[in-house]
Amino acid sequence: MKGQRSQRVNSEMQKELSALIQGPLKDKEPELRGLISVTEADVAPDLKTAKIYVSVLAKNEEDKKQAFSILRENAGFLRHELARVMRMRTVPELTIIEDDSMAYGARMDKLLDELNEK
Repeated sequence: MKGQRSQRVNSEMQKELSALIQGPLKDKEPELRGLISVTEADVAPDLKTAKIYVSVLAKNEEDKKQAFSILRENAGFLRHELARVMRMRTVPELTIIEDDSMAYGARMDKLLDELNEK
């Protein structure tokens, strides 16, 4: 079971990363397209690493892949910006992971709606 401290760190990390992606990163990388959501942040108990789950809603698959590529390339930039915003002794190394749970849920809803129509 996760403690309150780690839940607070995860929540704060998720909130700050969302703001950084929408603000400074989009200004730095104008080719970053699509609706980008940080769905979860999972920081290790020793605060050395963090898995950041991101969902991207884009017009096509190529824009989505490009967005993830840009996010992964700029993980160091995001970490640096987090260090400026969050008051932590060490800011964890970020690993950006694609989260398809929203797309999966939408597909399941569509399938269930089709079954209800029949």
